[in-house]
Amino acid sequence: MTERTPDQCRADFPSLERQHRGQPIAYLDGPAGSQVPEPVIEAVSAVYRHSNGNTHGCFPVSRDVDDLVAHARATVATFLGADSGATVSFGPSMTGLNFSLSRALGRQWGPGDEVVITAADHEGNRAPWLRLAEERGVTVREVALAPDGTLDLEDLEEKLTERTRLLAMTAASNALGIVPDLARARRLTAAVGAYLLVDAVHYAPHFAIDVAGWDVDFLLCSAYKFYGPHVGILYCRPGLLDQLDTDRLRTQGQTGPERIQLGTQNFAAISGVRAAVDYIASFGEGADLRSELLSAFERIGEHERRVATSYVDRVAAISGVKVWGPAFETPRAPTIAISHPARSAAELAAHCGQQGIQVWDGHFYAIRTTESLGLEGQGGLLRAGFLVYNTVSEAERLATAVGEALRA
Repeated sequence: MTERTPDQCRADFPSLERQHRGQPIAYLDGPAGSQVPEPVIEAVSAVYRHSNGNTHGCFPVSRDVDDLVAHARATVATFLGADSGATVSFGPSMTGLNFSLSRALGRQWGPGDEVVITAADHEGNRAPWLRLAEERGVTVREVALAPDGTLDLEDLEEKLTERTRLLAMTAASNALGIVPDLARARRLTAAVGAYLLVDAVHYAPHFAIDVAGWDVDFLLCSAYKFYGPHVGILYCRPGLLDQLDTDRLRTQGQTGPERIQLGTQNFAAISGVRAAVDYIASFGEGADLRSELLSAFERIGEHERRVATSYVDRVAAISGVKVWGPAFETPRAPTIAISHPARSAAELAAHCGQQGIQVWDGHFYAIRTTESLGLEGQGGLLRAGFLVYNTVSEAERLATAVGEALRA
């Protein structure tokens, strides 16, 4: 595979050609979904052109689809650091898969059992578990945030007990970019015999995932955050899914990964997921796909940090602006959230949007984060996220626009 650099990739994304009022649009809304490169678009289109069928038939197109799904599972397993594609399930979204998983696990639990969630998480990794409190009488405990927005690991340790059945936590906050200590979380959950479920939706575009090294039981992510189509991904520890009483038809596959998949899958999109992983790998080098991915994430990470720090350095110098989350000397995603006492995040985002700069305002479905920090009543945060196709000049445009909005 030909080695490429992040600086060479912008031509791969046709959406980057779009302009607003004579200026290129700056897509700094990556945490809500990345732009899609041509190889992924071509992979999706190719299925509709040549292999639009269903699985398990005795004819060529169906066998093409069987191969497509098998190869996509194997590729995603490599992306996740898993041993086999048999651990990888697909679905329409991470949230949908997580609700299916919570229902299956909840059938084993009742009053006296406990689930631990965190204030740093997206609602997609909170609501499924909170529902168990209503439906099954499970006690749900929440790990607090420290005043700086990082996860309070001492509180995490206190919340885990011999009654804990599962800890559901994020690998990277989609609001503040924090990256909690998963190794410590695994040690703590192992000590009490609890499952560890990791939401890697915001982690997956920026860092190499290692489900085997992390020793997680479950991990979820979404391909549309890492240059692919809207497909949810669920990893389950080998053999674990077969033990769960999932919602399923008697006519579908009764062992994992099909055991939790409901209905006919979006095969064209699944082909695009495989292409997205291959696209990321094209930025690396190595003897196999996993080596290429590890190399690629190092290079992509260097680029994203350079762009993000150029924004942080400029916006932090503006009087009254507070930059949330840790410095880049510690592990963090290139997702930068700011607030200002004199302007709401919505006002800042609207000013940026008029100039073709796409950034989000609000809570980003991580509403417990903004509530915990006392920001929800003020309209939340202004969030920018930087991906492989973003540039320092775009970061500078954003910082300039924020400064203009605050002077207006």
